[in-house]
Amino acid sequence: MISRHWWRIIPAVTWLRRYGSRELSSDLVAAIIVTIMLIPQSLAYAMLAGLPAQVGLYASILPLVAYALFGSSRALAVGPVAVVSLLTAAAISRIAEPGTEGYLGAAVALALLSGMMLLTMGLLRLGFLANLLSHPVISGFITASGILIAVSQLKHILGVDAHGHTLVEMVSSLARGLERTHGWTLLLGTGATVFLFWVRTRLKPLLRKRVGLPPFAADILAKAGPVAAVVVTTGAVALFDLDAQGVAVVGDIPQGLPPLTLPPFDLGLWSNLAISALLISLIGFVESVSVAQTLAAKKRQRIDANQELTGLGAANIASAFSGGFPVTGGFSRSVVNFDAGAETPMAGVFTAVGIAATALLFTPLFQALPKATLAATIIVAVLSLVDLGAIRRTYRYSRTDFAAMAATIFIVLGVGVEAGVVTGVALSLALHIWRTSRPHAAVVGQVPGTEHFRNVERHSVVTSPQVLTLRVDESLYFANARYLEDTVYDLIARSPEVSDVILMCSAVNVIDASALESLEAINARLADAGVTFHLSEVKGPVMDNLQRSPFLEELSGRIFLSQYQAMETLAPDTIRRARAASAA
Repeated sequence: MISRHWWRIIPAVTWLRRYGSRELSSDLVAAIIVTIMLIPQSLAYAMLAGLPAQVGLYASILPLVAYALFGSSRALAVGPVAVVSLLTAAAISRIAEPGTEGYLGAAVALALLSGMMLLTMGLLRLGFLANLLSHPVISGFITASGILIAVSQLKHILGVDAHGHTLVEMVSSLARGLERTHGWTLLLGTGATVFLFWVRTRLKPLLRKRVGLPPFAADILAKAGPVAAVVVTTGAVALFDLDAQGVAVVGDIPQGLPPLTLPPFDLGLWSNLAISALLISLIGFVESVSVAQTLAAKKRQRIDANQELTGLGAANIASAFSGGFPVTGGFSRSVVNFDAGAETPMAGVFTAVGIAATALLFTPLFQALPKATLAATIIVAVLSLVDLGAIRRTYRYSRTDFAAMAATIFIVLGVGVEAGVVTGVALSLALHIWRTSRPHAAVVGQVPGTEHFRNVERHSVVTSPQVLTLRVDESLYFANARYLEDTVYDLIARSPEVSDVILMCSAVNVIDASALESLEAINARLADAGVTFHLSEVKGPVMDNLQRSPFLEELSGRIFLSQYQAMETLAPDTIRRARAASAA
């Protein structure tokens, strides 16, 4: 019993018991590949968050170990990601100036707050909260964020000073600085960007068709494109002394392992960061779980959403105490980790060792790394997230979902990332309530020759003038309870010959207290009008709730197991006509 309890708390216990040489070799290979990929990403995303480059390395060490212990995915690679880095910058730039000690302290506090929130949600098993973020809202947010991030990095490509939190502010600031564009910086940044786009789109098929490399090797070489860009541009800066000619470089990166950091315990700071931390937690969780579930399905493995909350919470707390900033599962590095053959989360531990060795021994190698190269890495990475086709598809399928998506995009670009997410979530919930407050309801009749009942407006069916059956295709709750009453009364007013009304509940999963009061009111008013009220096809859990109320005792009619049974009892002539119609 004790061991099972520990398996639930620390999933690593499960896979460590069966860890062998095969898993070791696979995880080591995957870790080497992911480490090479993660180093430039970590540096770039720290810059995106407005933090010193080494902070990106710090956020890629202990969080990987913490997630390996507490996460449920075998392939998810945790670390800094573009969207969370953007949210981090948006949150803490309101509180402190980039480059100050207060700015770094706020980033660490944000990681701790996010970790505590995720951990609490995991312990309370609140994984379902991610459902508050609909897919159109998430897609719109990621698309707008990708555009915003890419534009924000153009200042490093051009070598100009530009600021702003919205698209208009950024573009205006860039336009004013165009005349001060730095030639060498533009050459390096443009060259790196073009090269990285070429690597992403052309190199893999070239290596497979012309060179004859197997798909796995070609894919790994293509993924290593940022490393090549870093090496070449850093070498160019060092060889031609371009930093002395005005090319902005990363500069000195302190050597050493992440220091044990105590986040600032300032209630005022925490209250200012609380909403941002919650948004980062939810968005990071949704992104991480989506990636984890996609990869797990390929190997028929299972992802526990609540355990993912715990794993990500532990990773962010570990990031905070090692001087990092908020982290989550990254799509690109997780896919590389999976494709490279990672068998267990131990690959993440080995990756952490590789990043730690880099921070301890090799940071002087990045001193001449141009910021323009990191900006190019970010631009190429985030533009792959921009899915303009999703906007068109959503518009064609659902105008209401498109409205939520469009509002999210415009608010993110025009006001800010946090306001965009809040708007998208609020609008999604409001549209959901509006849709379900007016559920689809249909008068149904019997399809000849079957025991099925379908909408009289869509099918050729047999009905009874004395028995009216209404099917409601939605759970009944406070928002649509009055709509149900109005629908029933309107139908009865237009059908004076009706003596029985059947509410067909095949699509009703819940009847809340408000809806129960409406059913009681319908039952009473129909009885006053001499009409008997019945229910059919009531689901078990719904029936269990109804049995705990006086409604069943007061019901003027009956509850039938099936709609066919109800019509057979109340209108047997209709059943006979349906059979005759089928025979004819």
